[in-house]
Amino acid sequence: MESENLSAVTGFIFIGFPRPREGGLLYFFPLLFIYTFIVIGNLMIFFAVRLDTRLHNPMYNFISIFSFLEMWYTTATIPKMLSNLISSQKTISFTGCLLQMYFFHSLGNTEGALLTVMAVDRYIAICNPLHYPITMTPQLCTQLSAGSCIYGFLIFLPEIVWISTLPFCGPNQIHQIFCDFTPLLNLACTDTSVILVQDVVHALGILITGLIISLSYIRIIVVILGIPSAEGRKKAFSTCAAHIAVFLLFFGSVALMYLRFSATYTPFWDNTIALTFSVLAPFFNPIIYSLRNKDMEDAIKKLLCSPKVFNIFSM
Repeated sequence: MESENLSAVTGFIFIGFPRPREGGLLYFFPLLFIYTFIVIGNLMIFFAVRLDTRLHNPMYNFISIFSFLEMWYTTATIPKMLSNLISSQKTISFTGCLLQMYFFHSLGNTEGALLTVMAVDRYIAICNPLHYPITMTPQLCTQLSAGSCIYGFLIFLPEIVWISTLPFCGPNQIHQIFCDFTPLLNLACTDTSVILVQDVVHALGILITGLIISLSYIRIIVVILGIPSAEGRKKAFSTCAAHIAVFLLFFGSVALMYLRFSATYTPFWDNTIALTFSVLAPFFNPIIYSLRNKDMEDAIKKLLCSPKVFNIFSM
């Protein structure tokens, strides 16, 4: 009988969403607009870089890959959010929850690794410009991009497999708007100390990655401030300003969510922070990478005016 109880939970219920009659539709349409903008905006950046030979360099290559990842990063959670906003039953199967959690965090971790690569790329370009063409070869860029993806998708696989073996005997209510490690582990019928260990491991990964990127940009800023001419400083800073903004937005929201350990937020702030790094950060990224970037603006205008774009989307 005990074995039957331990295997009774086959799905979960999200309790962070309002019901349709409680104003769920008021959130549905803004979220649908944001998701549409994220997909279209990142696709435009991706194809603009791929089709414009002027942007065939390491910096824009990494930006295009990051934009491609952003599109799938949001697809891992937002479509299910949209469904839950208009559905009276806000449920997800156990397998669906594990898959959502795996792809969301794997894509997010890949983005974190890629942001690290982008920080190193800008460090070499600004601090060692003479060695940059020799160091950042197309082969190395491909290896770094592939390595980021492999690392991102492998690092969480053992943890997901381990969670899939845990017993869940109830309750089955997830206090979040998507499946995440801590809310799911809180429902497992096992020793709660594993949650603290999991928090520490995730926190170390975030801190190490954030530290590497921060040190790179601090060194970059120091070198830029040492450039004699104001025009030179402006030009150098413009090449990494967007990266710094995306880094602060991405890691700032992630830190608020995953570096809190035993601290707890009210449901409102918990959902707000979750929306920040899962929805709002990806929403602003296409704007940041195209705003005040003349090369990217010209490439996007060229893309929109080219018949190639219609051939791509009609395939």
